[in-house]
Amino acid sequence: MKKKIIFALMMSQLFLGCKNEDVAYDASGIFESTDVIVSAKGNGEILQFQVEEGQKISANEILGFIDTTQLYLKKQQLQANKSANNSRVLNEKSQLSSIRQQIENAKAEEKRFQELVKTNAATQKQLDDIQYQIQVLNRQLEAKKEQIESSNQNATKQSVGISAQVAQIEDQIKNNKIQSPIDGIVLSKYTEAGEFAVPGRALFKVADLNKIKLRAYITASQLTEIQIGQRVKVYADQGESGRKEYAGTISWISSQAEFTPKTIQTRDERANLVYAIKILVENDGFIKNGMYGEVKF
Repeated sequence: MKKKIIFALMMSQLFLGCKNEDVAYDASGIFESTDVIVSAKGNGEILQFQVEEGQKISANEILGFIDTTQLYLKKQQLQANKSANNSRVLNEKSQLSSIRQQIENAKAEEKRFQELVKTNAATQKQLDDIQYQIQVLNRQLEAKKEQIESSNQNATKQSVGISAQVAQIEDQIKNNKIQSPIDGIVLSKYTEAGEFAVPGRALFKVADLNKIKLRAYITASQLTEIQIGQRVKVYADQGESGRKEYAGTISWISSQAEFTPKTIQTRDERANLVYAIKILVENDGFIKNGMYGEVKF
C-alpha cells in the first residue's frame, strides 16, 4: 500500500512538472543564422585563398585572388589604343590658321582694290575676282571646320568606347578579389588555391552569427497574440546548466500554414497545422546554429 502511495505521488509530481514545463514557453524551434554562399565572379586560376572553416572574417576583407594576368594585359592594350586615338584629335585653331590668314590677306587686297577702282587705277573685274576668291576661301574654311569637327567627334566617341571597355576590365579585375560581403564565421570551404574558378562557382559559405534568428512554430490561435516588431523572451538551451534568456524581436510571420515539423513540439499538440515565425536575437556567442530554443510571448 505504501509503495502504491509513493508511486502515485511520484507520478503526480511528474505530471505537474510536465504541466509546468508545458506552460514555460509558447513556442519552440531551432536557431538559424543568415548564411551567404560567396561565389566566384571571374575566370581563372585561384592564386591565393586564405580561408579556413571556423575562421572569423570581416566584410570586404580580401581573402584571396583569382589570376588577372590576361585582364591586365588587355587593359594595357586598350589604354595604348586610347592614347593612339587621342593623338588623332585635330587642333582646330592650328588646322584652320592657314585658310584664315589667306582670307585676311584677300580682304586686305579687297580694300586696296576698292580704292584703286575709285581712282580708275584698277578694273571692277579685278575687284570682283578678289571678292570671289574671298567667298571660295570662306567656303573652304567652313568645309574644313566641318571635317575637323566630324573627325574629332568620331575620335571622342571611340575614346569614350575604349574608356568604357577599360572600366569593364577594371571591374573584372576588382571582382577577381575574393571577399566576403558580411562580417561572420566561415561555415564551409568549397575550393582550394590552385583550382580553376568560373563565375558562379561556390567558394565558401559565411554566416553572420552576431544576429541569429529563432525559427519557431505557433498555432493558429496564437497568431492573434503576436505582431511584427513585438519584443519577446527567447530561451536557448545551455546543456546541463539549463537555459539562458535573451531579448528577441519578431521579424517575420508566415502567411501560410504548414504541417508541424517532426522535430518541433508546440504548446497545443492537438493542432495539425502551424505557422512559422522568425525572432531576431542579439547573439552573445553562446547561441549556435541548430541549437534548440523556446520563446515566450
